[in-house]
Amino acid sequence: MLAKPIHSYRPYWAKRFGAAPILPMSRAEMDELGWDSCDIILISGDAYIDHPSFGIALVGRLLEAQGFRVGIIAQPDWQNANAFKSLGKPNLYFGVTAGNMDSMVNRYTADRKIRSDDAYTPDAAPNKRPDRAVLVYSQRCREAYSDVPLVIGSIEASLRRIAHYDYWSDKVRRSVLIDSKADILLYGNAERALIELSHRIAKGEKITDIQDIRGTAFLRKKVPEGWSEIESTKLDRPGTVEKHVDPYEMKMGKADASCATDENNAKPALPEGTKAIEIVRKPKADRTKQFVRLPDYEAVAQDPVLYAHASRVLHLEANPGNARALVQKHGDREVWLNPPPIPLTTKEMDYVYDMPYARKPHPAYGDAKIPAWEMIRFSVNIMRGCFGGCTFCSITEHEGRIIQSRSEASILKEVEEIRDKVEGFTGVISDLGGPTANMYRIACKSETIEKNCRKLSCVYPGVCENLNTDHTALIQLYRKARAIKGVKKILIGSGVRYDLAVKSPEYVKELVQHHVGGYLKIAPEHSEENVLSKMMKPGMDAYDEFKAMFEKFSAEAGKKQYLIPYFIAAHPGTTELDMLNLALWLKKYDFKLDQVQTFTPTPMAMATAMYHSGKNPLRKVTADSDDVPIPKAGNVRKLHKAFIRYHDPNNWPMLREALTKMGRADLIGNGKQHLIPAWQPLSNKPITTVRGEKLERTVRPRRVSEVKRKYS
Repeated sequence: MLAKPIHSYRPYWAKRFGAAPILPMSRAEMDELGWDSCDIILISGDAYIDHPSFGIALVGRLLEAQGFRVGIIAQPDWQNANAFKSLGKPNLYFGVTAGNMDSMVNRYTADRKIRSDDAYTPDAAPNKRPDRAVLVYSQRCREAYSDVPLVIGSIEASLRRIAHYDYWSDKVRRSVLIDSKADILLYGNAERALIELSHRIAKGEKITDIQDIRGTAFLRKKVPEGWSEIESTKLDRPGTVEKHVDPYEMKMGKADASCATDENNAKPALPEGTKAIEIVRKPKADRTKQFVRLPDYEAVAQDPVLYAHASRVLHLEANPGNARALVQKHGDREVWLNPPPIPLTTKEMDYVYDMPYARKPHPAYGDAKIPAWEMIRFSVNIMRGCFGGCTFCSITEHEGRIIQSRSEASILKEVEEIRDKVEGFTGVISDLGGPTANMYRIACKSETIEKNCRKLSCVYPGVCENLNTDHTALIQLYRKARAIKGVKKILIGSGVRYDLAVKSPEYVKELVQHHVGGYLKIAPEHSEENVLSKMMKPGMDAYDEFKAMFEKFSAEAGKKQYLIPYFIAAHPGTTELDMLNLALWLKKYDFKLDQVQTFTPTPMAMATAMYHSGKNPLRKVTADSDDVPIPKAGNVRKLHKAFIRYHDPNNWPMLREALTKMGRADLIGNGKQHLIPAWQPLSNKPITTVRGEKLERTVRPRRVSEVKRKYS
């Protein structure tokens, strides 16, 4: 998979202006830089923080390094177009993004309630971005300057590139390309596509003519000549396919006895003068000129089974090494998705992260606190991508399965920059990680196998035998990072993929003895195999193996440390019995947790297709496929969450009623063997403990003789 290196382009003429101390957000700042105009203006739903963890800064600095003058309009007033004119008319295009998070996930809870704060806004102020921000911002850009090309990207646009189920309106919506009226959509981590697109527009190409860049989506009226079409229903034909008997199979025990090769069954000779017909095999099709036609928007909007099928095909066509273009008709227009972008090399990753970031919020925010910045200001992103394939997560759909890692030198240099530049640094690096803590430099053993693989996960149902699980590079990175002068502690804040970690006991030892600050978060997500199979998560055997290592190495270091497991309530495929069994597991190990995530169906995730269709797209989907139980009703979702928080007195009345209906009233009582008590406290303040260590006193119970009689 060869691609032009992103650092090899000839810079645009405006390179002569040099790098800005911080990218401008006003005309006054542009004047200070000597700019009469911006070449590219980026719109974001987040506050502008000049740090590589924030997409708007990363993209802005990347384009600046290519020689373009880049302006930022962060969290504009979307009520009219005036704010979108504040930097003037861009010479090349508007780039629109909702920010680091999907705007709907950012603004609403899993119960569809508006959040009271926004971590990406100064002082966490709410309501600084609209619902479906990409659509609203795009409309305002068109109103401001209708003739300026419009490019959309980032996670909100990326995950809505085809027809998608929208949890908040409970319907299938059209591709965001249709509704935003954008000229082109860049999906995934789009540095490669963005740089090529920008230079081609700068050279005078019309944006509507640029339709050959990987990682882009756009609209067409018809299919161009020279392309061959494959119907998705033929590529992934629904239903069980019986293995056909091969009449030419001659292996012992495989062929029918009548087909066995022996003297009596020898092939008769052809009559004299008869010529055998030569069978000419059709040449192998050129995949670069093939596209897969997904069911039309109108079809998937009406038929949840077809929607699940389309979701499955999209995920199967996600490997940059073998993916074909995807096409989905919306009315009389074709939404065309080119194959995914070629992953960045280590040198290219270093180029992206070694830009002259100011590593702080824009001065316009003054002393305001921005929670997302406070969380990551002392952390370092060492890689991107995830091959876990968890069905509830959209990281794979956005960043891809192939891990893209920075060099050790680049990472250590950033640690030193944090030490020297970031105000308030006390010697503690809060994280060296990424989407997953321990996938740094881990890849398939064979490039050929990797290019041809169509598996949805490299670690489910077990770690693939072709995956190189060597953690040596990561161990060496940890050791060198904590040896840097002025660094007192390196913590690992990203989640550890423990089924991968146990393949390297040396890594677990290094992690536990040097990089855990008392608590380590991991994500089993559930205890029941039935649910874990719908999540594509490992069974609890892997958790138990990691837990044993964790406790052993903690004891060897003379440290008292705890695992903090994360769980998901109301995931597709979960029943009330599954949640009860999880609650009993939590009680057995004395976990009383406050942080519980209720499943939120985000666009394009496989679990979202399950939620909407009631079918399992991890297998071929038909109307007759087995149904997957879906906890959709609000009271059911609350009950599932209550089982995980069985220790909270607020949940006890609901749990008593549920346990009685389930025929498990034997779990209600005041003994150690019971899940919840029969009494209710004077106060409903929750009792919080971690692994048996009390953090808050239990409130005194009141006598509720009637409840005791009912459940004793």
